[in-house]
Amino acid sequence: MSQLTHLDEEGHARMVDTSEKPVTARRAIASARVSMSAETVAAIRNHTTPKGDPLETARLAGIVAAKRTAELIPLCHPLPLTHVEVRAELQDRGVYLEAEVTTRAQTGVEMEALTAVSVAALTVYDMCKALDKAITITDIRLESKTGGKSGDYRREANPQGTT
Repeated sequence: MSQLTHLDEEGHARMVDTSEKPVTARRAIASARVSMSAETVAAIRNHTTPKGDPLETARLAGIVAAKRTAELIPLCHPLPLTHVEVRAELQDRGVYLEAEVTTRAQTGVEMEALTAVSVAALTVYDMCKALDKAITITDIRLESKTGGKSGDYRREANPQGTT
């Protein structure tokens, strides 16, 4: 890339002008992991966490976060989101989160998907911190994206065989 798109001629940060880009269907999926103790996992499974259901609360928080991404990330464009889904799966060592975001717009929704899983993960932490101060949020990452000039992307498996 010969020119940094988010800098003007003087080197100041700027929002990219997308007015000449075509409107296309865009989709992005991001994921995150929230690791916690077996006791905290059991409390979630048994519905005994002190603040209520962390998975449902996190799911809703992620949806709201996706819709507000442009308010949080300074150079993101506000986008007309057509669908946001946040999935929260309780696993043996914690919670796996995945967000899928779609739009028909002139720029992609990767940041909306990443913001959704980040806020969902923080919400799980908030809902469970009374039980477990050692909760760890990891692996916030883009899994796939479709649409746009740069084309499609899908995360490949790493050498350990995980995605």
